[in-house]
Amino acid sequence: MKITIQSLLLILGLSVSMFAWANPDYLVDADWLAEHIDDENLVVLEVRYHPHRYYTVGHIPGAVQVQRFKDLGDNYAVPLMRFPSHEVFQERLRGLGVNDDSTIVLYDDSPTALTSRLYFMLKLYGFNLDRVKILDGGTLEWSAFNDLEKDPVARQPGTVTLKPANPDLLVEWTDVYDDVVSRRDPNVVLLDARPKDMYTGEVIRHSIQGGHIPEAVNIVSLDGTDAQSQKWLSDEGLAELYKDFPKNKTVYIYCHDGFRMSLAYLQLKHLGVKDVRLYNGGWSHWGNELTLPVVEGDKPYSGDYEL
Repeated sequence: MKITIQSLLLILGLSVSMFAWANPDYLVDADWLAEHIDDENLVVLEVRYHPHRYYTVGHIPGAVQVQRFKDLGDNYAVPLMRFPSHEVFQERLRGLGVNDDSTIVLYDDSPTALTSRLYFMLKLYGFNLDRVKILDGGTLEWSAFNDLEKDPVARQPGTVTLKPANPDLLVEWTDVYDDVVSRRDPNVVLLDARPKDMYTGEVIRHSIQGGHIPEAVNIVSLDGTDAQSQKWLSDEGLAELYKDFPKNKTVYIYCHDGFRMSLAYLQLKHLGVKDVRLYNGGWSHWGNELTLPVVEGDKPYSGDYEL
């Protein structure tokens, strides 16, 4: 008899409702994946933080590797993690065996931050998101009751056709500078999804400057996940995380390399925020431009920007 997570909880006398996670339609568990893993059109894509672990630790049977920097950024841009053109990303997806009628399951070994970037890119370039799932809990969720394998997987090239990037989902540094830093548009809010010590400038990574963009508020998107299980918090937990965040404004989000801001994007959209856009390049761009203004500390403004 197959033991599932739900049945184990019942055996232990625990209610499934005690472990309430957020439930966007695209989040699935290991039981769902195990039931569908042999489906003809299923494509499982793994995005690990350390890509070598696809080979050394193992991957879900049949999963194809997506290398988080090489495959999810523009390899010839500065910074590296600007979004690639739809033609480049289309060729990468075809190389992974993706077709227009594929059902894609994404998973990672972090709390869905890496898969969030890939999910956002599929949305950005017009793939049918009804056919995209994210394994909530990633490798931890799967390996609790299922085996990993180490042999690399190669699929027949796919024929997926993507569209040019949806301009309503991205902003450039000029938009951030004009709408937020300069005009302080009251209908736009800027969200910094990085860890607090990077926001304040105590820690400097991926840049030559520390701190944040003037007017940015800090909500750490990874705080919307459970560190132990790597699953999303409940809907109530997400609502609590963003309780002081305005839901009726246009939101620009950035992080340092494009993953945490993608997670924040999915969280805010799940909470019903309608107009959410990602800063293409993020802090890896802004923090490396000495002419652009930076604020240190835990407040949106300081110094000259308090006036």
